[in-house]
Amino acid sequence: MRRLAALFSGGKDSTYAIYCTEKIGYNVDLLLTIYPSSSESLYFHYPNVKLTRLQAEAMRKKHIAKEAFSNELEALRDLIKRISHDIDGVVLGVSSSSFQKKAVESICREYGVEVFTPLWGVEPSKLLREIIKSNFQVMVTGVAALGLTMEWLGKIITEEDVEKLEEVSKKYGVNVCGEGGEMETIVLDCPLFKEKIQVLDYEVDWRGDRGFLIIRKAELRRKTNSL
Repeated sequence: MRRLAALFSGGKDSTYAIYCTEKIGYNVDLLLTIYPSSSESLYFHYPNVKLTRLQAEAMRKKHIAKEAFSNELEALRDLIKRISHDIDGVVLGVSSSSFQKKAVESICREYGVEVFTPLWGVEPSKLLREIIKSNFQVMVTGVAALGLTMEWLGKIITEEDVEKLEEVSKKYGVNVCGEGGEMETIVLDCPLFKEKIQVLDYEVDWRGDRGFLIIRKAELRRKTNSL
């Protein structure tokens, strides 16, 4: 049995990649998270990334996080180096960004670690619909693209929202899944979670044409209906 870790941001793609990997019989025992120092991060998820601790607890998985004070890829390299002798591969939730995929693959190759990308090449609309149909409760926590207004912040994505995102994509060229930073998300519940995440307090940080929903307080709650 392969020993797998996952590069985990708490968003829909990294969480769904774990789900897909475990669905075919592998175990992802370890979650790796980089806390970027800026919202301008080129490689890593920014808003609410520290809630990955709660998500890891909900999944009953070990979690290792590292602050990236300057060089984000060096922070990732340090994490991979630390755990390279304990794992065979890293699961990455990338679906279309060659930029991110190549950067992670290059670092993992240095330490003899394979990279698994179960979402790679899946058409964005199809992928987002698959995530929703798999009972993922996904909240939008960041938008940074034409056509994505402040009203999207805090929205739980539905099938109807996928259609709206397709319209935005046709008009402005936005990736429907938001890969590339156009849209950031957090998973509040999914089949991997033993408990769901309840948001108790938040604030909106809007910056003219883009912004974030910053979750100030959240906790795990017992699920009333099993997914």
